[in-house]
Amino acid sequence: MFVESQVELRFDVSSREARTHINLSAVRTDALGLWLAGDETATVEHLTFRGGRFDDQRTFHLADFVDLPAGRDEEADIEGLGRADGWLWAIGSHSLKRRRVKKGHPPHKARRRLGSVVREENRYILVRLPLVGATPVREDGSRRAEILSGPGRNLADLLADDPHLAPFVSIPSKDNGLDIEGIAMLGGRLFVGLRGPVLRGWAAMLEIRPESDPRRPGSLRLAPIDGRPYRTHFLNLGGLGVRDMCPHRDGMLILAGPTMSLDGPVRVLRWDPEDEPSVRHELDLVGDLPHGNGNDHPEGITVLDGERLLVVHDSPSEARLTPEGGVLADIVRMPR
Repeated sequence: MFVESQVELRFDVSSREARTHINLSAVRTDALGLWLAGDETATVEHLTFRGGRFDDQRTFHLADFVDLPAGRDEEADIEGLGRADGWLWAIGSHSLKRRRVKKGHPPHKARRRLGSVVREENRYILVRLPLVGATPVREDGSRRAEILSGPGRNLADLLADDPHLAPFVSIPSKDNGLDIEGIAMLGGRLFVGLRGPVLRGWAAMLEIRPESDPRRPGSLRLAPIDGRPYRTHFLNLGGLGVRDMCPHRDGMLILAGPTMSLDGPVRVLRWDPEDEPSVRHELDLVGDLPHGNGNDHPEGITVLDGERLLVVHDSPSEARLTPEGGVLADIVRMPR
């Protein structure tokens, strides 16, 4: 695949101060523009396309719609967005975090930070918001904003006895631990992609069926699938994990990239889910994506039309930042 062009995503001052524009983690299209999320806030953003760029940013705080487990101000590490049937979905990473060592830290501080693992409860959420046009609301007739969260109910806790994934729930995300980084609705089935763990080269996908919980207004529960709250699928991505995913025609495009803190490789593959649990040895390669050296990490994809993808990046290079407070996303032509 080749980068056909670039388009500016322009953000307001508050989002630039929150570093949302350089920490983009998820993207989806709608009729007016883009839904976006960064991984260091508890918000979702909407940009409208006008004048050849995406602009007119509106910020929506998740806490205005649902009860976040750790409150309004703690980041939710939103890593996936989905939009289907008048709903907007947002999912946190469900991951533990090992503190980062930065240049300039003395050895004793670096060792202390490497030994510190943090659990932030807002990361362990799945949110469904009703949309009225391009605006999320708390209620729209019988529809209302709802969340799946809390001890014993969030996805990480539900994996506690899984024969494949349970050992990784207590491992930090960038150490090949549990790390959700994509969500997509396809034919009434909701799929959740895991950046980690990768099991001997195999990436994991969860299939879930969220529904309103009649005993807890404002909450979701998972309808059983074959007697369990989820179904697992395993995909041979050549040692890579799922970094994002989006519906395309009657299948799904998967953005695959490293589980660990590496630059690449990064590629897009096509997966057609089957009705039964799958172990898929081969997926169709759509193409490879360019990436930087320590920057320009492809982190989200969405279909602009049948033949083009919009790609947003985490840690964008200086060349992607515009003087007006924007960041450049790539438009990539897919092969026919």
